Amino acid sequence: MVKICCIGAGYVGGPTMAVIALKCPTIEVVVVDIAVSRINAWNSDQLPIYEPGLDGVVKECRGRNLFFSTDVEKHVSEADIVFVSVNTPTKTRGLGAGKAADLTYWESAARMIADVSKSDKIVVEKSTVPVKTAEAIEKILTHNSKGIKFQILSNPEFLAEGTAIKDLFNPDRVLIGGRETPEGQKAINKLKSVYAHWVPENRILTTNLWSAELSKLAANAFLAQRISSVNAISALCEATGADVAQVAYSVGTDSRIGPKFLNASVGFGGSCFQKDILNLVYICECNGLPEVAEYWKQVIKINDYQKNRFVNRVVASMFNTVSNKKIAILGFAFKKDTGDTRETPAIDVCKGLLGDKALLSIYDPQVSEDQIQRDLTLSKFEWDHPTHLQPMSPTTVKQVSVVWDAYEATKEAHAVCILTEWDEFKNLDYQRIYNNMQKPAFIFDGRNVVDGDKLRAIGFIVFSIGKPLDQWLKDMPAVA
Repeated sequence: MVKICCIGAGYVGGPTMAVIALKCPTIEVVVVDIAVSRINAWNSDQLPIYEPGLDGVVKECRGRNLFFSTDVEKHVSEADIVFVSVNTPTKTRGLGAGKAADLTYWESAARMIADVSKSDKIVVEKSTVPVKTAEAIEKILTHNSKGIKFQILSNPEFLAEGTAIKDLFNPDRVLIGGRETPEGQKAINKLKSVYAHWVPENRILTTNLWSAELSKLAANAFLAQRISSVNAISALCEATGADVAQVAYSVGTDSRIGPKFLNASVGFGGSCFQKDILNLVYICECNGLPEVAEYWKQVIKINDYQKNRFVNRVVASMFNTVSNKKIAILGFAFKKDTGDTRETPAIDVCKGLLGDKALLSIYDPQVSEDQIQRDLTLSKFEWDHPTHLQPMSPTTVKQVSVVWDAYEATKEAHAVCILTEWDEFKNLDYQRIYNNMQKPAFIFDGRNVVDGDKLRAIGFIVFSIGKPLDQWLKDMPAVA
């Protein structure tokens, strides 16, 4: 029986290994992590991450050929294939701070693999890593190998949170990069045979190591670039009276462009887009390509601009102050159908409003109060370190209350900010919300999920990203 071990039981490792176990009943899959609480959660009825469809997959396989354990060294030493899916946060100090990936956890995983291995292994990069990481890991493994042979493969994940299980069941492509040697090709074919249990062969792409590593960064950069492009156009739409939804639809009907990732919003979030672009920028700078680095930096600058613009619009519309005014925040996750808050635009929007002394009442159906408070107090990039290395008890932001009901959040509020496109926000009783709010009552729709005309008929002053402005908003222009 082939044995697979995955180091790291997070958003990538857990779901990916669960689906491999489901689709490959003859393969034993063990997910290991040093975080006891996380492994306990994977072994319980309350999984540590929310992802539609994940529960059913885990429950079907767990205890049969899918296991979760804290005995890292035992399972690594027994495995034929070791996936490494550990955090690769952005460095916060030292060389490349604010841009380069911090490979501390990757390096320690590689050293541990070398220490405990008693047989030849295939080591698979599953985390998003900078180009040439495989080469560095290869050096660590070979210099500590004690005669054991290691083959390094890059197998980047292309999952979208909220649809991860669907993406794993039916991927656009599976990418495997390896050395262009007989041993490297043999390793590629071994991993390919795992995915071939359910993925058509023409969707399993094989490349050299560097191409696979760069493909992941490039894919995320291209996707984020589309969002920043439509968000840049949204600002122009507001200034001219155009409707960004109509513009995006028109642009998206061009078959060369297509309609995906053209929804204007308050900004992109998630664990990968910003981190991967910063990483790409750093690699470009290190390779003497400052013009290329500058080009990709603009994608993040527009994203930051969009969040700042949203906060400025809120403050300017409400007589240029939100001090001591209750503002309801509907949605805190970076997108619907996930509880993930990493780099969510809600953090910067909330911090901007708190900077003007607003009182925030936050509701999100999947994000806990502890997570929200943690996100609003952690420094930039700290979120991407393992939880046990983060500050134990972050200070509570006293101007923030977290509630479990949209109607409670909006009661007596001066304004509502919609920051996540949860379906339930489309179907709220906005007449009831209006009746219980301070007047004038504002709605700032950062995801374009509500029908602005219906809300105006109720009495709201409405701002939607990239839509023609209400007269009220024109009379109180936001300063960028």
